[in-house]
Amino acid sequence: MPGHPQGRILLLEHVGAKSGIRRTSPLMYVADGATVAVAASKAGQPEHPGWYHNLLAHPETTIELGGEVRAVRARVADEAERDRLWPRFVAMVPDFEFYQRRAASRTIPVVILEPR
Repeated sequence: MPGHPQGRILLLEHVGAKSGIRRTSPLMYVADGATVAVAASKAGQPEHPGWYHNLLAHPETTIELGGEVRAVRARVADEAERDRLWPRFVAMVPDFEFYQRRAASRTIPVVILEPR
């Protein structure tokens, strides 16, 4: 597939905020030093994806990246971090720009996954 971001997918483990059920979601990511960032785009839908709400409730989790499991703590990027990282998501996958337009008044959050 032309333009496919090879190697830019991680597996995010998350526990249901209400259900307590453990789930895994494949997500595109941007590397940022020792951290990685993911965008809660849900393809521009009006609400945040379930995994985002789950991370707010249970921020300590793991990701699998290149066959390596890493313990991380999730936090929502502040405005300056989002402003710095968002163009990197758009450069990787131009559809992210469409997703933000489609989301209208919902600013798509960027979630930072820091090593713990």
